[in-house]
Amino acid sequence: MTGASRGIGRGIARSLATQGYGITITSRADADLVEVAEELRSLGAPLVVHRATDLAARDELPGLVALHAETFGSMDALVINAGIGTAGPVASTRLDRFDKTVEVNLASGLVLVQAALPLLRTAADADPSRASRVIALSSITGVYAEAGLAVYGATKAALISLMETINLEESGHGVCATAVAPGYVETDMSAWTTDTIPAEKMIRVDDVVAVVDMLLELGRNTSITKIVMTRSGASSYGA
Repeated sequence: MTGASRGIGRGIARSLATQGYGITITSRADADLVEVAEELRSLGAPLVVHRATDLAARDELPGLVALHAETFGSMDALVINAGIGTAGPVASTRLDRFDKTVEVNLASGLVLVQAALPLLRTAADADPSRASRVIALSSITGVYAEAGLAVYGATKAALISLMETINLEESGHGVCATAVAPGYVETDMSAWTTDTIPAEKMIRVDDVVAVVDMLLELGRNTSITKIVMTRSGASSYGA
């Protein structure tokens, strides 16, 4: 899983560990991964492997999947969580920032899925009653436009479309894909807006984790391609 060192990614990794999954994790800083790996093993993960990777370094991504393959041989779930935020009006959006956001939030997901599909199919073939899963953390801004978040929202909308198409093409092989699109979640990535949306009004990390856990429990014949999570008491059409 990507983006495992903090926030939603760390929450998902912790839950997977308590369920006894072996896990491959990545983020940008090796020191953070060493700490998280130790925590996951203490929670019950039988084996945790890690490698620090910049998701904008496209050529390094297949190596992450190869590392997982060498260790585990198959893959029950690919969790695509890492992303970067980009804010600002369309009129002043810098193209270099646009390129970086597309690379991290969208292109890295495609590269990882392409590399992981053989492992996901192998896992699905091993248990005809269960599907393997691709789960991507998108955003409600990929469903409903929000001023000032055009580039970020565009990448998250494309990620939703990518998951829908992967599901269409691969669910017949037992590989199902879902995009989870929450509003603001109480993490450090959302700290910039706590002056207008208090942290205690944001979606809890544990609630996003619960949705991921539910998806992993679904049978092979059930696909949910998109789940939108909104903040209670707020408009359903904004973050």
